[in-house]
Amino acid sequence: MNKKFYDGIFMEQENLRQNGIYHQIKIDYYKTEKLLEDKSTKKYGIEIVKTEYKDEETKVECNEMYEISNKESEINEILEIFKQNEVTPICAEDVIEDYLYSLNKN
Repeated sequence: MNKKFYDGIFMEQENLRQNGIYHQIKIDYYKTEKLLEDKSTKKYGIEIVKTEYKDEETKVECNEMYEISNKESEINEILEIFKQNEVTPICAEDVIEDYLYSLNKN
C-alpha cells in the first residue's frame, strides 16, 4: 500500500469560533493506492488526519478508508470536496457515501 500526501489545511478560524472552538485545527488529506493480487488493478482510498492544537496538548484523530474506487480521478474529486468543505475524519464516510450515490444515480 502506498500513501501520498494530497493537501493540508488549517480550518477557518471564524468557522471554529462559531462552534465555540478557540484553538487551531489542521487537517491533512492523503490518497492511498493498493495494487491488487492480479497486479494490473489498482484500488484507491483516502486517509484523513486531524490535529487539534489545544494549549499544552495535541490531539490527533485519523480515519482510513481503503479501496473506495479503482478510478484515481474519483478519489481526487472526493479529496477536493473534502478540502473545500473542511471535512474531518468523523464525517468523511458519509461524504463518500453521498458522492458515490450521486455517481450511481446519474
